[in-house]
Amino acid sequence: MNGLEAALDEARLLADALEDNAPATRVALCPPSTLISRMAALLAGLPIEIGGQDCRADASGAFTGDISPEMLVDAGARLVILGHSERRAYCNESDTMVAAKVAGALRAGLEPIICVGETLDQRRAGLAIATVENQLQTSVPAILAGRAFAVAYEPVWAIGSGLTPTLSEIDDVHGAIREALTARFGQDGGASPILYGGSVKPGNAAEILSRDNVNGALVGGASLVASDFLAIIRAI
Repeated sequence: MNGLEAALDEARLLADALEDNAPATRVALCPPSTLISRMAALLAGLPIEIGGQDCRADASGAFTGDISPEMLVDAGARLVILGHSERRAYCNESDTMVAAKVAGALRAGLEPIICVGETLDQRRAGLAIATVENQLQTSVPAILAGRAFAVAYEPVWAIGSGLTPTLSEIDDVHGAIREALTARFGQDGGASPILYGGSVKPGNAAEILSRDNVNGALVGGASLVASDFLAIIRAI
């Protein structure tokens, strides 16, 4: 829940830098829904995709305040983040609800980014990998077979705290995610991107993104400033 009209200036600065020096990876911005259409229009034809931060599973209905996948597409989005830890924690979203949203996103033609991750208590109890595997089992439905999607590992305790797991801990969880995706989807699961999210900053991006099975980053606060986000993009 960050970003007013002035955020469009930062988006344009980022786009200009990427247009002058094409990125080596896909780049997407997922602004608040109030900015999606304006940002999509501003960046049309430039090397940045636009996504939403959440959606409801339904296409329409009496759900005041919610936004449907079809509405996101209509506004210019091509991707959507689902199951973010803050949605799970503050809005009581279950794995089953996340899976339903994934189905809705696919129905509308959106590419889902599905988030999983453990709390600090779960990490300390030695349940990090088991927690993530359980979330994957239900949040990542079989209907994704043959479809484009990404999984983002975001340890809940690292988000906004300035803390990050050790590289070994990231390796362990990302390796477990890759194994789970491959077991379910075969070759497609072996190719689906696994993103790391959780206090990714210009200072730590390069070493995190160099790890096996870390195929990109889901960036929070550092994406709000064009120069910081650009430094992370260049670290890939």
